[in-house]
Amino acid sequence: MYLNMITIFTPTYNRAHLLHNLYNSLCIQTEKNFEWLIIDDGSSDNTQEVVQNFIDENRITIRYQKQENQGKHIAINNGVALARCELFFIVDSDDVLPNDSLEKIIEKYQLIKNNKDIVGIAGRRGYITGGYIGTNKKYSDIITTSLNFRFNHRIEGDMAEVFRTEILRKFPFPFFEGEKFCPEALIWQKIDQFYKMLWFSDIIYRGEYIEGGLSANIFKVRKNSPKASCLYYSELSKYNISYFQKIKAVANYWRFSIYDDIPFREKLKKVSIVKTIISLPLITLLLSKDGLRL
Repeated sequence: MYLNMITIFTPTYNRAHLLHNLYNSLCIQTEKNFEWLIIDDGSSDNTQEVVQNFIDENRITIRYQKQENQGKHIAINNGVALARCELFFIVDSDDVLPNDSLEKIIEKYQLIKNNKDIVGIAGRRGYITGGYIGTNKKYSDIITTSLNFRFNHRIEGDMAEVFRTEILRKFPFPFFEGEKFCPEALIWQKIDQFYKMLWFSDIIYRGEYIEGGLSANIFKVRKNSPKASCLYYSELSKYNISYFQKIKAVANYWRFSIYDDIPFREKLKKVSIVKTIISLPLITLLLSKDGLRL
């Protein structure tokens, strides 16, 4: 039995100075049926002290847990396991929610709540200063898979997905020794093979791409976690997407595979040899862009 409707989950690492903005945005939500679950990924700053001050104010329900520094994906695994609510909404520590965000989420969720073929709902992300992040387009509600939404409806930009907690528990992120990053899309696309989602165009999440964040350093982050990155691209290349997108996925697989220490013959087993040959010009271009040569 779930205690509340939405677990707002925030993984954080040395972001104590930013958490106030998110906290303040949660305190003024028009919908109060939520908990804020924070997993501290081994911060060395005063994150715990800051969160304790929030808890002491007793304005919203907050739970805090600290883990060894293992990366956001492992924090998500732990957060999903600890969540007490029906829905799970990942909100990063440097972002905020519009004051009617949770009200809109619950309103949309009622439309699909009894349809067990739908994993959740997804609204749009916007900049804190205003406007959509990505495609500037309003659309009527769409029920489809994430890959179909991306590649056929052609909506670009990060979305704000809200998942059923019980389904997320069936799809944990993999752990690779020594790696602290795993693309979230790896799991979202696995879920995509079994469930659809309701997509709507209201902005329910606002943020910026700040210096030092994952998005700002994505190449370096993927390079330092090659096993997870290669797994993501190899699986993407096998999904029901356009042939061009498959070629791009194979090219990116080889782009990051050079940082992995598994034998070349093992790497060859992960993607199509034909698509590898076709993607060679793009592989060369990507490696050149990265400052390397074949």
